[in-house]
Amino acid sequence: MEYTESSVLLAPGAQNSSDKDLQRAEGSCRLVVGGSEKGTRVVDIYQKSPIRVLFPRASSGRVEEAVLVNTAGGVAGGDRLQTNVIAREDASLAITTQAAEKLYRALKDSARIFTTLQVQDTAKLAWLPQEAIVFDGARLSRATHIEITSGTELLALESLVLGRAAHGERFSAGTITDRWRVMKDGRLVWADNFRITEDVLPHLGRKALLSDCTALATLVYFGNKAAAHLALVRDLASSFECHCAATLLSGLMIVRFASRTSYDLRVALLRLLQQLNNGFAPGPFRVPRMWAC
Repeated sequence: MEYTESSVLLAPGAQNSSDKDLQRAEGSCRLVVGGSEKGTRVVDIYQKSPIRVLFPRASSGRVEEAVLVNTAGGVAGGDRLQTNVIAREDASLAITTQAAEKLYRALKDSARIFTTLQVQDTAKLAWLPQEAIVFDGARLSRATHIEITSGTELLALESLVLGRAAHGERFSAGTITDRWRVMKDGRLVWADNFRITEDVLPHLGRKALLSDCTALATLVYFGNKAAAHLALVRDLASSFECHCAATLLSGLMIVRFASRTSYDLRVALLRLLQQLNNGFAPGPFRVPRMWAC
């Protein structure tokens, strides 16, 4: 299953918008990888501007990491970006982004970002994009759809930064809809919706809501080490300079982060990925090289 425009819940005001009168970006990519005697190989690839897929050279010469590049330099209202990744038997790949994505102010139409991850058989996939920075006045509708099967391993991360605190920026106008769906063996096992609307924005500082946190992340792991990783995350959580909580649901480890600065969130994610990497066999579950560039 892949997302289509009509299947995604759009933010209020996304219809009949003057953003459509402007030049908009409609980019997409499809990446299929599989295992071989020499390691992971690219079976099929399709890319449509402004999305590009790059493969940094590894010392082993194998395909170990893919980097998504948005050549438009950011995302504006009315843009549509779609990514579909299929990892077949014995594939092992980490996917990240060249830099933090920037969501710019929109007139009325939402920027729409769709991601579909399909992990099959004994494949291992790490989806670890850098954070999405949401500028004041932006409108975002983001959806992440994941399909897994018994025997696969998946680590997926998505994060949001509501304005750059170091620049004195605040997210005081705009809308955000962020949706997750996880299917295991064809059955829905986890669904999550996060939504910020104009009428909620003045109250985000309340403790029952974001408690003045402006950097948020969700991390999902599926695999045979979920219970062990859950214990590790809970042990580490108290040492982070941000809020962190984890739970186990239908075989998924789900971890939430909330911080008042993107720096503290990045440090927590780096440390967690480094610690988790120690508990994995060789594979894609590590800090992406691009995060250090």
